[in-house]
Amino acid sequence: MKRREILKSLTILPLAGALTTKTADAEPVQKSDWTPKKVAIPSPYPSTSPLSACIRSGHLVFISGVGGWYADRRKEPGDIQVQIRSALEHMRTLLEKAGTNMGNVLKVHMSLAEPNKNIKALNEVYGEYFPDPKPVRSYTGCSPEHMGRDGILVQIDCIAYID
Repeated sequence: MKRREILKSLTILPLAGALTTKTADAEPVQKSDWTPKKVAIPSPYPSTSPLSACIRSGHLVFISGVGGWYADRRKEPGDIQVQIRSALEHMRTLLEKAGTNMGNVLKVHMSLAEPNKNIKALNEVYGEYFPDPKPVRSYTGCSPEHMGRDGILVQIDCIAYID
């Protein structure tokens, strides 16, 4: 128990860029006035959405949900493979504008309509876009009616780093 108390008194805790240390009274002392900086990377497509398509903060890039189909870009929605290609191409464009690439993607999350029906076909295309090691990935399944817009089968977002 004594060892733990000694280690706690020596700990330096970097948290979101703010360096804090514990004094003898165990009160945190602020060492810097760091605040996160963020820069919006504009989408190549016009949007009326009240959100940013891509944000860069330090060495990280965050891309918000990119849908697999937009009527102003392609007349027909297409199947899941057409839509995941479309979403991943748009993601690639945003990453490159932010100064990174698909190889630097750390985490991908997808909302996928009817995953039992679509996941195998989606995976066939998905694997083509990311070099090894592939980013970690999760998905949420839903019905097509819950995708936010008629015709969308997939929406994808990610977190990447910049070298």
